[in-house]
Amino acid sequence: MALAEEFHEIAGRVNNWGRWGADDETGTLNLVTDEVVRAAAAEVRTGRRVPLALPLRQDGVQTGVIPGRVNPLHVMVQLNQELFGPGTVACSDDVVTMGLQAGTHWDALPHVSHSGKLYNGRPAHTVTAHGGAEFAGIDKVRHLVSRGVLLDVARARGVDRLAGGHAVSPEDLEAAEEFAGTRVRAGDVVLVRTGQVQLYLAGDRHGYGHPSPGLSVRCPEWFHARDVAAVANDTLTFEVFPPEVEDLWLPVHALHLVEMGMLQGQNWNLEELSTACGEAGRYAFLLSATPEPFVGATGTPVAPVAIL
Repeated sequence: MALAEEFHEIAGRVNNWGRWGADDETGTLNLVTDEVVRAAAAEVRTGRRVPLALPLRQDGVQTGVIPGRVNPLHVMVQLNQELFGPGTVACSDDVVTMGLQAGTHWDALPHVSHSGKLYNGRPAHTVTAHGGAEFAGIDKVRHLVSRGVLLDVARARGVDRLAGGHAVSPEDLEAAEEFAGTRVRAGDVVLVRTGQVQLYLAGDRHGYGHPSPGLSVRCPEWFHARDVAAVANDTLTFEVFPPEVEDLWLPVHALHLVEMGMLQGQNWNLEELSTACGEAGRYAFLLSATPEPFVGATGTPVAPVAIL
C-alpha cells in the first residue's frame, strides 16, 4: 500500500474528534489529569532543573525557508531614560519582532489543516488574517505541567546524533524506552532526542535545517496507543525531512494536530537533559512547559524546564 493511501487509514485510527466533546479545544491535553500531575511531581528526586529552550536571538534557528518565520529582531526603545525628571529612576525597555514559532516553541492545533478541516472537524477558514485562530488557539492551553519522558533515540542507537533523513520509527521509540528503563504512560509529554540541535549549537544553521532526522508517519499510532499528551523534539521540521514519500508533505503534523489534537514542539534543546538523565540513570521527570498565551496564535515560544 502506498504511504499516501496509508496516511488516510492511519488518520482514521488515531482520530480523536468528539472524544472530549464537540466543543473541545485542547485535545490530548485532557489526558493530563490532577492524578497525572501528582504522579509527575513524585518524579522529582534531586530538584535539578534543566532548561530546554534555545536562546532567542537574531541569528536564530530559522533559515528563511519558511516565509515570514523571522528570527527575533531585538531593539531597545529606551536607554536609561529618566521618565519622571532628572535624578529619578531610569528605565530601559525593549521591543521584539519575531515569528512565534521561530525558536523553541509549541505548534498549536490550528497550525495546520488538511482536507479543509482543523481538529475536531472545525473548518480551516476559522483561522483569519485579523483574528488568527478562532478555535483552539494556543491561548486555550492555560497550563502544561506533566510527567516528561526523554526518549533518547540517538543514544539508544549507539550514536550521538542521528543522520539526516533518518525516519524515527515506533521501533526506535520502543528501543529508546527500553534504554531509558521506563514506560511511557497516559498523560506523559514525550521528548524525542535525535541530537540534530547539535548542528545549530555548533553554528551550522543551514545544516540544522536540511536534511533532518525526524518522526516517521508511523509514530502517531504509537503515541495514540500510549495516550501521550504532547510530543516535542530537537529538530527544525519535527518530522523527517525530506519526507518519506515524495510530495507527501507534513503528514505527521496533520495526524498530530488535526486528527489527534496533540500539541507538538520543535527546536527543543535536549542536550543537557540527555546528559543529566544519563548521570541520574532516570529518564522521567517533572516537566513545566506552559505556552505563552498569545490570543488566537497558532504557535508560541516556550521556555520549558525539566526537574529531576
